[in-house]
Amino acid sequence: MTDKNKKELTHINKEGQVNMVDVSSKPITAREAVATGQIQMEPETLDLIKTGQIEKGAVLETARLAGIMAAKKTSDLIPLCHPLFISSVKIEFEIIEPASIKIICKVKTSGQTGVEMEALQGVSSAALTIYDMSKAVDKTMNIGEIKLLEKRGGSSGEFIASEELKGQVVAVSTSIEKGTKKKPLLEINLKEGHGIIEDAHAGNWHRQVSLLAEESIQKMLDSTDQEIRIGYGDFAENITTRGVDIGSLHPGDLITFQRGVKLEVTQIGKECHTGCAIAQQVGDCVMPKEGIFAKVLNGGKIKPGDTYKVELVSND
Repeated sequence: MTDKNKKELTHINKEGQVNMVDVSSKPITAREAVATGQIQMEPETLDLIKTGQIEKGAVLETARLAGIMAAKKTSDLIPLCHPLFISSVKIEFEIIEPASIKIICKVKTSGQTGVEMEALQGVSSAALTIYDMSKAVDKTMNIGEIKLLEKRGGSSGEFIASEELKGQVVAVSTSIEKGTKKKPLLEINLKEGHGIIEDAHAGNWHRQVSLLAEESIQKMLDSTDQEIRIGYGDFAENITTRGVDIGSLHPGDLITFQRGVKLEVTQIGKECHTGCAIAQQVGDCVMPKEGIFAKVLNGGKIKPGDTYKVELVSND
């Protein structure tokens, strides 16, 4: 830690004792903070929550109340937080199929100090309440990614978290023959330098794994008036993703998955020699344009619902 950073730790006084910052002389200004977090669960658990079949009651509405109450009680829970007159707390939920819920907490006040901790507390308690309400059917739920997204007001001004290229796995699929649709599975097992075990495209070459974004599939469906029934793996993609425009990546970029699997992008798109069944039906196919291919740097398992992040090595 640098000397500069030591000076910024205002919760420690010159004697090294904990210190509640004196904000008496600070002007009263409008303050606002937004925090987010995510809770992952089994797909069946998410279905029970969505359909109101959890025996303890309405999970999300109870979690919303818990988040609001916790944000108001932050100064009672965090030792050096100042009591504040909270003027607004809003808790929102975003269902992320097939197996997670994103929680967003927005807090406002007019005061002499900010509401970042209140927003983070609101997210944390809402997530814990979802866990408590649902733990009888799923003890594997995982709370994470709790962080401050935005902060406004006060002498330090505006803070907006940098955009991160993060997404989620929608489906994983394999086939035993090349040139065919792939079959969705509950999980795939990848081997370093080889690809997906028992997949036709595995081997010592540069296209061991194929990926396609769900957004690319939807864009193609939106561009046609034809009624097309498409399932995961129908474009022969091994991993169907959501959240990142993976078609815009470049060879050399890295994709790291929740369980430690790491892929290196090796090729964007491919030449379609004969036209797949979808291209023959619609006259177009998105895989040759926006599908990507990769080789396996670190092996392991990938399951639907797993998160991933992208490192833009090629742009450095």
